[in-house]
Amino acid sequence: MTQYDDTRAITIRQIEAADNAEVAGIIRLVMTEFEAVGCGYSISDSEVDDMHNAYAPAGSAFFVVELDGQVYGCGGLGPLRGADDDTCELRKMYFKSELRGLGVGAQLLELCLEEAHKAGYRRCYLETKDNMQQAQHLYGKFGFEYLDQPMGDTGHNKCGTWMVREL
Repeated sequence: MTQYDDTRAITIRQIEAADNAEVAGIIRLVMTEFEAVGCGYSISDSEVDDMHNAYAPAGSAFFVVELDGQVYGCGGLGPLRGADDDTCELRKMYFKSELRGLGVGAQLLELCLEEAHKAGYRRCYLETKDNMQQAQHLYGKFGFEYLDQPMGDTGHNKCGTWMVREL
């Protein structure tokens, strides 16, 4: 999927093994920016350094967002650990500041929801931090609703905002 913003090309594509280091750097940069460092946040997940293989199994998908040929964002989905087989989790959707405000989040979220539906999921769950207001606004526009408590067993017990949406 490609969109043009003036002369800047934005491309969303599936992750490749060669993207692993860049994606890990983006995850660590953005999580640090939003003070989401340490145990209980996805920055500490063992998969961060090998997202390509972590999202290779059926029922998972992970994408990178390129701006002018350079990776500036990422996001994907996989089964929600500790939940029923009908529920997936939106995971590690992060963008460097250069991508924010360009509508790329909506494009990537729409793609992830389409992939979740194709994979047979009936619900999509996500966790985020209370201070990630732009992200919460986007999720709300896509029909995600707030929950009073977390679902599944993500290991991200420091995230204080939980949302779900029927597919």
